[in-house]
Amino acid sequence: MDYDKEKVDEMVLALMRLVMHDDKYGVRAWKSFDWDTLVRLHEKGLISDPKSKAKSVAMSEEAVKLSESLFKKHFGI
Repeated sequence: MDYDKEKVDEMVLALMRLVMHDDKYGVRAWKSFDWDTLVRLHEKGLISDPKSKAKSVAMSEEAVKLSESLFKKHFGI
């Protein structure tokens, strides 16, 4: 199926706002999203490498801010 990968990346990053949590290692998000999208977000430097045994990925400071902004943009009232 052909689709706009940039739009998908943006929406997944926005939805990661719902599954973020802060722990002693920083802000993390559960990685229960499309694998290819997670790899692209990692390649963009927004999240840690999803190819680990951890059930979550670390979010960069930029990703945390961008995720909040995108969530408000697409889902805010």
